[in-house]
Amino acid sequence: MAAKPEYRDRPDVEVALLDALVDRGDEGMTVLELRAAVDADIDAVEEALSALKEDSLITVESRERVRVYPHDRVIPDPEDQIDDGAGSLVDAVRDRLGL
Repeated sequence: MAAKPEYRDRPDVEVALLDALVDRGDEGMTVLELRAAVDADIDAVEEALSALKEDSLITVESRERVRVYPHDRVIPDPEDQIDDGAGSLVDAVRDRLGL
């Protein structure tokens, strides 16, 4: 699952981090897991995480380990995802059949 469209106009590393976090929503991710999920060096990841935290798009909790979570407003509504997918599938079939 990807972050909401209104958050996709950010730099590529920030979008990749948000997408990775949205995929793991309730679990959150450590910085090491984020680094492994995103194709960027550690400095770019740190810079992007700082920008996302400053804009209140992520939450950082440090209990036993530091874990990063996406803010609720970044996570798309699952029903919207299903509706979008159904519409695009129907459109694809119509296009394929020439209707």
